Parts: sequence; C-alpha cells; structure tokens
Amino acid sequence: MMGTKNYLLGMELGVRQDFENMSVFPLRFPGNGGPKYITLKEAIERGVFVVKEVSVGGSVPELMVENKGDVAVLILDGEELAGAKQNRILNTTVLIAPKSTTKIPVSCTEHGRWSYVSDVFFESGNHMAPALRELNMRGVNASLRTGRQFRSDQGAVWNEVARQSAAAGVSSETGAMRDVYEAKKKALEDYLKSFKLEAGQKGALVFIGGEVAGLDFVSREKAFGVLHTKLIKSYAMEAMLVGERAAVGAAKGEKKGERKGEEKGAAGKPAKKGVKAGGPKPDEGAAREFLGRAAECGETPYESVGLGTSLRYEGRGVIGSALALDDRVIHMAFFKTAGNEARKAEQMAPASTRRRFRSL
Repeated sequence: MMGTKNYLLGMELGVRQDFENMSVFPLRFPGNGGPKYITLKEAIERGVFVVKEVSVGGSVPELMVENKGDVAVLILDGEELAGAKQNRILNTTVLIAPKSTTKIPVSCTEHGRWSYVSDVFFESGNHMAPALRELNMRGVNASLRTGRQFRSDQGAVWNEVARQSAAAGVSSETGAMRDVYEAKKKALEDYLKSFKLEAGQKGALVFIGGEVAGLDFVSREKAFGVLHTKLIKSYAMEAMLVGERAAVGAAKGEKKGERKGEEKGAAGKPAKKGVKAGGPKPDEGAAREFLGRAAECGETPYESVGLGTSLRYEGRGVIGSALALDDRVIHMAFFKTAGNEARKAEQMAPASTRRRFRSL
C-alpha cells in the first residue's frame, strides 16, 4: 500500500451533521501532505488554466488542458466542465503540472448537444452524484484492467444521467446533468446551509438514509474548503432524489392500504402523510466500519494522467480510487457498492427516456 490504508484508519471524525435523510462526518488528518496545488475553480478564476476540445472537430472521451500557472492544478473525478461542444466530467482525478499541456479522460454529461456554445470550458460548479460516480468508477476500473486507459462506459453514464433527470422530474432539451442541478437549485440550498465546513476539515464521509454513500478526502485543507460546497451539493442531490422516491413509495403504500381497507373493511390506519423517511442516524461505529472496509480493499496502481500514480480499489461492498504522489495521498474517494445492482435496476429510467440519450 502507498499509505491509503494509514490515511483511512488514522482519520479523525468530526461531530456528525444532519439534515433530512443525509448525515455527514467531517474528516480531518494531520498535516498538509504532498505538493502545493490549487483547485480547478481557483485556476480558472485566476486565468491560468484553459480547457478546450482536443481539436476543432472534438473528441467525446478527451479534452485538452493547459496549465499556464506556476502551481499544479487538481481536478477530481466527477467534476464537471461546461461549454464548448458538450459538457463533460473527469473520469479520474488528475494533478496537472505547472506550465504543461495535457489530454485528460472525460465522459459526456450532455448527450443531446454536439455544437459549440463557447471556445473554452468553464467550471460548472457541479459534481456528479455518488451513484453516478460509483458507476463511472466501475467502468473506468474495467477499462484499465483491459488496457484501454481511463475510459468510462459512456452508455451507462448517459443512462444514469437520464435516470437522474427522470427521477427529478426535469426535462432537458440536451439531456444535460447540469440542467438537473439548475432545476433543483433552490431545494439543494437547504442542504447546503445545514452542512458547515469545520476548521481543519479535509474530507467528508456521507450517509444517506442511514446507509453509507461515500467519502471524499483531499490532502490540503484550503483545497477542501474550496471543494466543500460542490461535493456536499453532489451528495445532497442523491439524498434529495432518494427522499423523493421514498415519499412516492410511501404515498403508493398508503393508497394501497386505503383501498385494502375499503375492500375488506379493515380497521388498520395508513401511514401518516408527510412523514419523512430520513432513516436511522449513523453513529461513529458505522463510520469506522466503512473506513475499515475501505482500508481492506485490494489496490492496483496505474500510471496517472498528469502527475502521480492512480490507485484503484475494490473490496467487500466498496469501490474506490486515489491519486498519490511521492507516497502521499492527494485525493481519495470510496463508495458503497453492496446492493447497488438492485438499486440501479430500480432507478433505471424508462426505456423511452433512455432512447433519447443513446450514443451520438
């Protein structure tokens, strides 16, 4: 191991924060490890980082980035870039060296557009929800095992974006993930207000409905401070959709109970309306249990795009990835996988919706 296990087992948990069906344990780890770097948001705002299509014609699975600055730039897997010919997300975390130009592996999150709206990309402020990141990570891991580099299962990504749109009740002309976040912006604000950044915080371990969803950790406190809102929003999107599905399920169960009562003259009462299915609140033991399972995962190293080594993990109900440089973890993300196949089947968008977002 290149130190990931030590990070996971040595993580300090902050006081749990709760809102509705979502719970967050702030994560701290001593020291600011690894090289100095800034986030994608900071680099673009400073005007030292440019993201373009690889050519005038473009290529769906690749983009070209140029770091004109004097410090490395960190972009996390799942961060979204908007503009140019279609919106994309990073397939893997990359650390782009100063004064360098690099091709980065991406997936499309806007299936219905392939035309320029701008010459360069901008940072959308959105990050893929954990269910989609877990799905994308599995596709990338499978691609790496067969020597096809950091490629995703693009069809699966389009299907999941369509599923998310359908679950959110959002109609997007171009099938854009960004449109879902824009439509749910007001609802997400309540989540964002409830999860505060703590002093010394470098990560977050998130539970939805009492079940672990995933964790993100970066090595530098300042960088996580910039990423905090975007990451919390991505988990909140998943939590909100899970909550809405639970409410719909409860309403259907209530109607069924009412019909049954009418038919059989039952005296039983249906569930109360408006009850929110927040689920049990996780304790520190549940958090430590997931960290422990993540630490037990098998590790496979690959040469990264940009600086460092990409580490890929799979284990008992857990999948993850990390970026390490000089035996220091720069970023790591782990997600729960147990039961996700059943969940995906349940959440899959209707066939008519999926057909609209098939491959270009």
